[in-house]
Amino acid sequence: MAAAGSSPSIVEYFGGEDGYRCGYCKNESGNLSHGMWAHSMTVQDYQDLIDRGWRRSGKYVYKPIMNQTCCPQYTIRCQALHFQTSKSHKKVLKKMLKFISKGDVSKAASEEEPMDSHIEDVVTCDFAYKSESHVSQSELTPLSVDPTERVENEDKGTGETKEEAKEQKVESVSPQIPADKDTPVPGEPSHSAKTVHAPPKPGKGADLSKPPCRKAKDIRKERKLQKLLQNQMCTLEGSQLQAGDQVVLLQNSKSKTNQPKTIEDFVFVSLPEDARHKLEVRVVRSSPPSSQFKATMQESYQVYKRYQMVIHKDPPDKPTINQFTRFLCDSPLEAENAPNGPECGYGSFHQQYWLDGKIIAVGVIDILPYCVSSVYLYYDPDYSFLSLGVYSALREIAFTRQLHEKAPDLCFYYMGFYIHSCPKMRYKGQYRPSDLLCPETYAWTPIEQCLPLLEHSKYCRLNQDVKAVDEGCVKELGRVRVLHKRTVMPYSVYKKRRKGPSDEASVQQYASLVGQTCSERMLLFRS
Repeated sequence: MAAAGSSPSIVEYFGGEDGYRCGYCKNESGNLSHGMWAHSMTVQDYQDLIDRGWRRSGKYVYKPIMNQTCCPQYTIRCQALHFQTSKSHKKVLKKMLKFISKGDVSKAASEEEPMDSHIEDVVTCDFAYKSESHVSQSELTPLSVDPTERVENEDKGTGETKEEAKEQKVESVSPQIPADKDTPVPGEPSHSAKTVHAPPKPGKGADLSKPPCRKAKDIRKERKLQKLLQNQMCTLEGSQLQAGDQVVLLQNSKSKTNQPKTIEDFVFVSLPEDARHKLEVRVVRSSPPSSQFKATMQESYQVYKRYQMVIHKDPPDKPTINQFTRFLCDSPLEAENAPNGPECGYGSFHQQYWLDGKIIAVGVIDILPYCVSSVYLYYDPDYSFLSLGVYSALREIAFTRQLHEKAPDLCFYYMGFYIHSCPKMRYKGQYRPSDLLCPETYAWTPIEQCLPLLEHSKYCRLNQDVKAVDEGCVKELGRVRVLHKRTVMPYSVYKKRRKGPSDEASVQQYASLVGQTCSERMLLFRS
């Protein structure tokens, strides 16, 4: 999947001996995790790492020591293509719709929702700074691959192109076409398979070879949408829809009778001409920073600063722009554009929510081969009544479904960690259907099967198949790839050349945590 000839991931492993303060139970040293500094990382490597329980905070990548940490954190993913909105989710979507169209600021439903949908990521900020790498860039540039011993099946290229992706502008709650799984992304041809119906026998129901009878309501809705499209063209990736694409979108936007409402039904609706507000969602690449990202960075930082002061009670001199950049803008992920990937490419992005021309919220996300991974959310506290934590999560699920149209493998929404031992953090389990990652076998388990186990014990093996093992465990330590003195070599060669005490225990621990596949693709820096 990676671009040929691009650079591999380079990491520095730090181990995990020291405990840090826990943001959930407030234990001063109970938060235990393994960590490594990622100087660069391919999107495929990071995808494989989060599927083994890792997660990033800036360029620091960490993995909770699940059977020791005070509050075990289980990786959670939502099956975005099958997601069904709950009653509380619909309340949030309706509230936003009322606010946009009528200016209604009713605060009734906001108290039911958690104020901050990504609170756990704040915790990682401290140890990310303490563990920062001080290796110079020149040491990290491989000059050669050691010829004395070649690793079999060496990966042909695990990086991404440096080419900056185009910006993606997605207009919301203003004329835009739904992008559910039956609808192509604007500007893209439809790949829906045509179903051929055999005509029924006489007296056995409707003739499916003829168009079905249509409700007057559906016809009116289609006419309204047609008029809307004529008045204002939809933009995606800066390109206008062609007339043929409009017809395809209209055909796919016909409402399905007796179907429960989807997120798209609430988000992509036509508004009255006298709508009080305009909400627009823009996806801008944060690393490497695009021109649009740079142009809006200061405004984005001010929103984050206010958010931290009001929601997390930070003093006025914090966070600094440097902390903001390191925590929420810096990313080890290389930008990649693949022919079968999303239009905006893979990598790290900020999803900016613009209300009447100003930023009111920012979702920090990673777009990976199989998922959209939510990193963090911050918002203007003046708009807390809109339950932006929940609203942004629903928008990110809809965005995942939209990306899936162009990138078929991309069909999950990763929500970070689920912490059952902390009641405030259980809300993530309300996004169904969802799965938790077993900390021992790294197999996904439906959350319904996990909850009874977690009620009984805060740490548990979620995979109930007693014979199941970690399929990605390290079988050959000698095949781990190492970067030493600017030369790439297998660990078996490095081990013979190393002077001083053996580091085999540390390398063994690293390899067991990242798994055999990543250990043979990524470069482990050794000084």
